[in-house]
Amino acid sequence: MLAERVALAEAALYQDVFAPRPLDEHLLLDLHACLGADLVPDWAGRWRDIEVSVGRLRPPPPHQVPLDMRTYAADLAVRWDEASAALSDLTLEYLAFAEGRFLTVHPFRDFNGRTIRLFLLELLRRLDLPRVVLAAEGETARATYFTALEAADRLDWRPLMAVWRERFARADTSA
Repeated sequence: MLAERVALAEAALYQDVFAPRPLDEHLLLDLHACLGADLVPDWAGRWRDIEVSVGRLRPPPPHQVPLDMRTYAADLAVRWDEASAALSDLTLEYLAFAEGRFLTVHPFRDFNGRTIRLFLLELLRRLDLPRVVLAAEGETARATYFTALEAADRLDWRPLMAVWRERFARADTSA
């Protein structure tokens, strides 16, 4: 059922359903609700209200999540003009920040990975960039990705920028 919700949300993205919306925390809440509102209505589309840990990462406490997500959205907005001007290192840093910071905050009880992948697809669409494979495929790629996420937890975007370069390189060769 969840895969069905993801497919419907992706279709909505590419039909420009979310195009008029600002890239803010409310859009993230709505994307999350698209995935799980009928599956887990008690918490889908709401910031998490429980402590979580993800591997070695200890995301911020639940009371801090709404502020962290408002700050995240504001940071994205400030970076947009330079990131969207042309595909450059600033664009890669923007995408790395968008992905890494979201996953560091880990704002939802579940479906964080699916939600950020939807949001990243919307960013790619708005940036007029090719759709790329966002899920790491294979053990080596997964290890590289998780190492990059750990660096992002420390605000080092360079390894995740390298992951984005690779994603675009693969998109270019498959087009």
